[in-house]
Amino acid sequence: MSVIDPLEHANPAPGARWIDQPVHRLWLDQEGLRLLHFYRAAALPGGGFAALDVHGRLAEDAVADTLVTARHTHCYSLAAMAGVPGAASMATHGMTALAELLRDGEYGGWYQRAPAAGGDDSKQCYIQIFVGLAAASATQAGIPGARNLLAAVLAVLEQHFWSAETQTYCESYDQAWTARSDYRGANSNMHAVELCLVLADVLNDPTWYDRALAIGERIIHRHAADNDYLIVEHFYGDWREWRECNADAIEDGFYPFGATPGHGCEWARLLISLEAGLKAAGRDAPNWLFYDAKALFDRAVAVGWEADGAPGMVYTVNWQAQPCATRRRHWVQAEALAAAAALATRTDEPGYEAWYRRIWDHVRDVYIDTVNGSWVQELDANLAPHAEDGHLKADLYHAYQATLLPPLALTPSLPIAVSQPFGAPMDANVTE
Repeated sequence: MSVIDPLEHANPAPGARWIDQPVHRLWLDQEGLRLLHFYRAAALPGGGFAALDVHGRLAEDAVADTLVTARHTHCYSLAAMAGVPGAASMATHGMTALAELLRDGEYGGWYQRAPAAGGDDSKQCYIQIFVGLAAASATQAGIPGARNLLAAVLAVLEQHFWSAETQTYCESYDQAWTARSDYRGANSNMHAVELCLVLADVLNDPTWYDRALAIGERIIHRHAADNDYLIVEHFYGDWREWRECNADAIEDGFYPFGATPGHGCEWARLLISLEAGLKAAGRDAPNWLFYDAKALFDRAVAVGWEADGAPGMVYTVNWQAQPCATRRRHWVQAEALAAAAALATRTDEPGYEAWYRRIWDHVRDVYIDTVNGSWVQELDANLAPHAEDGHLKADLYHAYQATLLPPLALTPSLPIAVSQPFGAPMDANVTE
C-alpha cells in the first residue's frame, strides 16, 4: 500500500495560514456573498429553485428541481444564521416547495423534479438525503415548517433506505416503494455521513455519529483502504464491488466509471469532522479516521491533480490510477480545497496549507466568473466549457461551502458553526 505525502507535491507555505489573515477571511466572506446574490435568480415564481445558465438566467421552461432546491435551501438557511439579510426568505421559498410541490403526497418521499415535468419518478436516496440536509439546516435557522419536514424525511430514510443489517443506505426504489434497485452507492452514503454529522448537532444526539462511523468503516476503512485509497463507488445489492459499472459511460455525472479523486477529498474532510465530533462528545474515535482521511487526500491529489498535464484535478481515474474522465468539475476543486483546509487545521502541516493556497489560486484564475457571476462549473480538459454541461451554473452548494468551511473548527457542523458569535474560539479542533 502506497500513501503519497502531499509535501512531495506542494512546497511548504511561508508565514501564517491564510485563514488566520483578516484579508483572506474578508475575501471568503465577499465571495460567499457574491454567490448568494447570484443564485437568488434561481427561485421560480411557482416554487422551488432550478438551474441557471452561465449568465444567471433561468430557462424559459425551467421547472423546480429537488436537488437544486434542497441545496439552495440548505445554503440560504446557513446564510440566514450567519446574518445575511434576505436569506431567510429564500430558505422559506425552498422549504415550502420541499414540503408541498416536490413531495409525493400519495406514496411519500420526494420526487427528483416537480411532477408536472414528467420523467423518472423513482425515489433516490441521494435526493432524500439532501432534503434531510436542507430540513436540518432550516430547522436550526428557525424556518417555518422545517422541523416537521425534518421528521418526515428522517422517517422515509429510516423506513425505506436504512439497512440495520449492513449499516448503510440503499440506493433507490420505484415511486410506490414496491421494487428496490440491486445497486448500492458510495456517493449517497457519503452524503448520508454529512447528514449524520449535522443531525448529531442539530438534534443534540451523538448517536448519529455511530451511524456515520459504520458507513465510513465499510466504504473507506474496508474497501478504499484495501484499494490503495482509490474509493470504490459502485456496489451490487449485497455490497460486492462493481468495479466495471459504467465502463462505457465514463463521463456520467453521478455514476462514473472508476474512482473519483474529488470524493476522496470530500470523504477526507468528513472523516476528520467525524473524529472531531466524536471526541467533542466524549466518545471514542478510532485511529483509522485520521489515518484514512490523510491517506485519502494524499492519494487523491497524487493521482488527480494535473494528472493529464493540464491544470486542476481530473474528474475520474481508472483502477490503474490513470486519468479516465479528464473533464474539470468545479465541485472537485471546491472539495479539494476544503479538505486541505481541514487537514491543515488537524495536523498543522505546512504541506496542506500549500495545497489550500494552490487550489484557491487555481479556482480564482479558472473557475470564478468575475464577469457573469458565480463559478464556471463544467470544463473540459482544455479548460473550455464542457460540450454538454458547460452552459449551466446549477450548483450553489459546493462553492458556497468552500467559502464557509476553511476558517471554522472541525466540529460542530455548519448549521451550528455559522450561528456562533464572530471570533468564537476554535477550541473544538482536534490536534495531536
